[in-house]
Amino acid sequence: FIIMSITKENKTSYSHVLFETSNGDFVVELYYRHTPRTCYNMAALAEKGYYDGTVFHRIISEFMVQGGDPTGTGRGGESIYGGKFEDEITRNLKHTGAGIVSMANAGANTNGSQFFVTLKSTPFLDGKHTIFGRIYSGMGVI
Repeated sequence: FIIMSITKENKTSYSHVLFETSNGDFVVELYYRHTPRTCYNMAALAEKGYYDGTVFHRIISEFMVQGGDPTGTGRGGESIYGGKFEDEITRNLKHTGAGIVSMANAGANTNGSQFFVTLKSTPFLDGKHTIFGRIYSGMGVI
């Protein structure tokens, strides 16, 4: 997918990220109030073109789609913080249905650039993955 544009809510943070894909566009609304470092990571990577040309390398029907790895293997990716960064898990955000956007990880505090979008409610992921947004528009593309 390719990042077409991102929009600013204010001078310091982006509120939405638009992904342009070969299947159509979708927009992620970022939850800065709850997960500021994770949102900033996504927006900054998008702004510098990090996600350009990447694919959804993991697609599991009725569960989730995962992308954000420039190698396309599921083993790559890095954050803007110089490696992996800590989780920002909050009780206020849950994997309650389709369209929740969370960080993919290999365990606690191993966030980089990879993320996933849920295709249904996945409460067993609560407390394990940082939720940092939702699909604002274009869920049909996912």
